[in-house]
Amino acid sequence: MSHFKSLFDTYNWDFTLASIYDKTEVEVKNALAKDKLDLEDFKALISPAAQPFLEQMAQKSQQLTKKRFGNTIQMYAPMYLSNECQNICTYCGFSMTNKIPRRTLTDAEILKEVAFLKNKGYDHILLVTGEANRTVGVHYLKNAIQLIRSQFSNITIEVQPLHQEEYELLVQNGLYAVLVYQETYNREEYKKHHPKGKKSNFDYRLDTPDRLGKSGIHKIGLGALFGLEDWRADSFFTALHLQYLQKTYWKTKYSISFPRLRPHSGGLEPKVAMSDHDLVQLICAFRLFNEDVELSMSTRESEIFRNHIVNLGITSISAESKTNPGGYAVAPQSLEQFEISDERSTETIVEMLKSNGLEVVWKDWEQFESV
Repeated sequence: MSHFKSLFDTYNWDFTLASIYDKTEVEVKNALAKDKLDLEDFKALISPAAQPFLEQMAQKSQQLTKKRFGNTIQMYAPMYLSNECQNICTYCGFSMTNKIPRRTLTDAEILKEVAFLKNKGYDHILLVTGEANRTVGVHYLKNAIQLIRSQFSNITIEVQPLHQEEYELLVQNGLYAVLVYQETYNREEYKKHHPKGKKSNFDYRLDTPDRLGKSGIHKIGLGALFGLEDWRADSFFTALHLQYLQKTYWKTKYSISFPRLRPHSGGLEPKVAMSDHDLVQLICAFRLFNEDVELSMSTRESEIFRNHIVNLGITSISAESKTNPGGYAVAPQSLEQFEISDERSTETIVEMLKSNGLEVVWKDWEQFESV
């Protein structure tokens, strides 16, 4: 049986990080001249040596994105079902040690939230929970998907890692995609940030995309949480993971997200800062490395940053997000998982995208004409 862990274990974090910082301008130029990049080229494009070439990277990224995805960008909305969690995570507002009011939405509350999002025009929804198997386990998720599947063409979840047969059950009931972020691929640092709970099992989380691939899921979303460790090494391992998965589960689609550590209740300061310039470099590097992968941008980022990045490689974007259960219509004042930076309305984001020459897509291959 194929497992990414076997490949991952052949790499050393410190050696990998050093090899990225050792890349030269010559290697960056060679990577920019290629049509098909390998992992060493990706290292060059995320290295400090590539920083003087950002404008060239951005132009090529924009060209590749338009060639593959046209002038379209897809809209989605996250909907938080629960903030109950059995894990201790140093960076998360939902961490078990944080003394916040806990809430899990009922069927009636889920439908109230859905009505708000449907009124805004959304047809792609991301269901999010804390990691609490007893409260929001597979049966709760199955019920939620069944409850709303007639309302959306695309249902994605971002929840605790599940067993393969549990993913298979959810796929049978209408699940389209799963986002699962490793947070950091640095095994030792991972332990420090996840001291208690099921999430503390690094290998089980690392193996999750393999279980998803075997389950027949339509799409898998990958990413690292930038700020826990050096973003360049974490991004390399994300790219390594993506390449492995595409070769192994070639029928599945893939997406990459770029979350930077944001303030939250009881917050953690980033260990390694990632500037806006760094994030643009990374997004462009991923597009040059893989012109087919979907690249997603959440409301964690600022208005100004999102206004500029939408034409440089991003293919999906959220708007008006709430990171607390019932945040749209049921309980707007409850505590969030993390602070939102871009708080503009859906309508304002749509106008911004149109002013950038982009066609807003609410459903795959189908334009929603009005909001």
